Amino acid sequence: MVQTPSKTLTLEEFLQLPETQPAREYIGGRIMQKPMPKARHSRLQGKLINAVNEVVEQRRIAYAFPELRCTFGGRSVVPDVSVLRWENIEFDENGEPIDDVLMAPDWTIEILSPDQSSNRVTGNILHCLKYGCKLGWLLDPDDRSILVFQPKQQPELRQGQDDLILLDGIELNLTVEQVFSWLKMKEV
Repeated sequence: MVQTPSKTLTLEEFLQLPETQPAREYIGGRIMQKPMPKARHSRLQGKLINAVNEVVEQRRIAYAFPELRCTFGGRSVVPDVSVLRWENIEFDENGEPIDDVLMAPDWTIEILSPDQSSNRVTGNILHCLKYGCKLGWLLDPDDRSILVFQPKQQPELRQGQDDLILLDGIELNLTVEQVFSWLKMKEV
């Protein structure tokens, strides 16, 4: 959903607005609200975050954040999952992460919702790659595929038993089928 404010807002003015649920993004001078996540989206998001953090957090390699606002390159986006390498997480004097992330995530993951524009979501992934992101995934739960984006390369469509490309240093072996098997919560 695009929200048209009564006057054009700058990025700085947008960042002063209160946060909303679901989150709004600032793209090309326009405010766009993300769709409210539904069950499959939330399930995949949670499982991905847990799988990544299980292998990276203790060793301080990286951390996967849900719905983290990242502001850079004239945009403010909220990927479904943002993975930051540990050295790119800014901490305050208490050792807590600083709330405002003013850089592209190292790995951005988007989960396509039925009422979401795949082009707009792909545009956000490409924007992240342009500003330093090393890896992007676009999950499509309806056709059980993952489009993998890497800087200066053609996107790769992964399906079924295809192995997934992960951020360097993350020792986790995943196939597309494994990721989408997380949707199953009950034996049928």
